[in-house]
Amino acid sequence: MSITGTVPAACKSWAGDPREVLPADHLDAILVGRVWDPRVDGPTPVVVRDGNVLDVSESYATVRDICETPDPARAAAAATGRVLGPVLEIIANTTAPDGRPTLPTLLAPVDLQALKAAGVTFAASMIERLIEERAAGNQAEATRIRKTLAEQGVTTDLADLEPGSAAAARLKASLVAEGYWSQYLEVGIGPDAEIFTKGQVLSAVGTGVPVGVRRDSSWNNPEPEVALLVQSSGRPVGATLANDVNLRDVEGRSALLLGRAKDNNASCALGPFIRLFDDDFGMDDVQDMTVTLDIRGEDGFALTATSEMAEISRTPMALIRQMMGQHHYPDGAVLMLGTGFAPVQDRGAAGEGFTHARGDIVRIATDSLGTLVNRVLPSDECSPWTFGAGDLMRNLARRGLL
Repeated sequence: MSITGTVPAACKSWAGDPREVLPADHLDAILVGRVWDPRVDGPTPVVVRDGNVLDVSESYATVRDICETPDPARAAAAATGRVLGPVLEIIANTTAPDGRPTLPTLLAPVDLQALKAAGVTFAASMIERLIEERAAGNQAEATRIRKTLAEQGVTTDLADLEPGSAAAARLKASLVAEGYWSQYLEVGIGPDAEIFTKGQVLSAVGTGVPVGVRRDSSWNNPEPEVALLVQSSGRPVGATLANDVNLRDVEGRSALLLGRAKDNNASCALGPFIRLFDDDFGMDDVQDMTVTLDIRGEDGFALTATSEMAEISRTPMALIRQMMGQHHYPDGAVLMLGTGFAPVQDRGAAGEGFTHARGDIVRIATDSLGTLVNRVLPSDECSPWTFGAGDLMRNLARRGLL
């Protein structure tokens, strides 16, 4: 089943048809998100129901509040509120080429949750991180190293290894002896996962708006991922799609530049909605997902790829446990699980590999979560992030929701 009816003319924007944004079985899914509502000059948590978007702020002031209930899916399904409009119209408002500041628009579907990400969780991306490090951000050198490593047997066959196992320890010893050990292999096959902070609370952008890369980066790519919504207790309660934009030249120069490579204006995209776990959708579905990536450039360049969650080297629950550790996340967290996408397709000169160009349209999709679509621009040309936690608290107080 799917939503039918007239699609607003505004859908004829760079983001495509609004109907492509929704999960294939959206009428059977419990979808939660956030909308900027001009009537209250602020964000409001919403539930998608029967093709409409309901403002549920009278019951739950934030998405965090929904996710922290004992049964978020039940809470969202039972929530009532005023209808903000048909979901297709709100998606179209968000992507309208002329901008529609007087109408509701979609935001990233999380608010007070910490923005966390796991890195080097797929063998293919692990090898590419090793190459980045050895190439020190030089694309041509990366091509040479990639060939050399393959000749030495350092390939994606590492996916068969269990991180932290005795076999992984033996491989580590062998690679150290041969001079091929790396901090990326350490987190890829060692006992400890790479878990980092992707961005600041409230800084993520949603679907249908630009995503940013630093203007001084010349080697970068999208990272199509599944992200889990995790309660403060450590229990996963839902999932969404993510683009953990990566600046390969910056991180390749030094892992100590990870913050510079990852945390920039509009560099974290999430959406379109959170699909909450219920009797029909859960962690088993997440672990079986195929995530597709489609990149279309204004120069005619096209790239398609897939990432199979079944190929992840650590289970999502193992990554959650490593994230939680002894740390406290009183508002929960969204954890991006990493990607198997490792782009090596040449875009320009032979051997230079892939990097973004201004205006690229990036679509990340899976049937059960829908499509996250963003246009790539320099970070300093994306809408500045100015609405922080203090603004949210003041806005909610004015509305009598605190």
